[in-house]
Amino acid sequence: MQHASRYMQPKSPKLLEDIRDAASFIGEVTLGRTLSDYSTDRLLRQAVERNFEIVGESVRRLAQHDADTAAKLGDYRQIIAFRNLLIHGYDLVNHALVWDTIQTELVPLLRKIEDLLAERRSTGN
Repeated sequence: MQHASRYMQPKSPKLLEDIRDAASFIGEVTLGRTLSDYSTDRLLRQAVERNFEIVGESVRRLAQHDADTAAKLGDYRQIIAFRNLLIHGYDLVNHALVWDTIQTELVPLLRKIEDLLAERRSTGN
């Protein structure tokens, strides 16, 4: 892990952009949809789960390379654990849990990502 620093590590902006891209995709494809739609549409579920995997993997890499920035996401370990569940516990995935995560966690995560990217642009780092 990197030592404490007020500046982002060089890889951090790209990882934050990857998180933003995948989370935005999830928001776009689920807009106007319901849990019932999600539960019955395999293609939608797989697209959403894959993008949550990308979010989680990007957060994992961010934590590895820039723990200070990852910590600004809140409970980043929970995001990584969710990714691990989707990948390794695919047979245990609860559609209602995934849907609830979309409804309650996605927008706050996107706001945090946008704030971090804006902070980086304003500091020039």
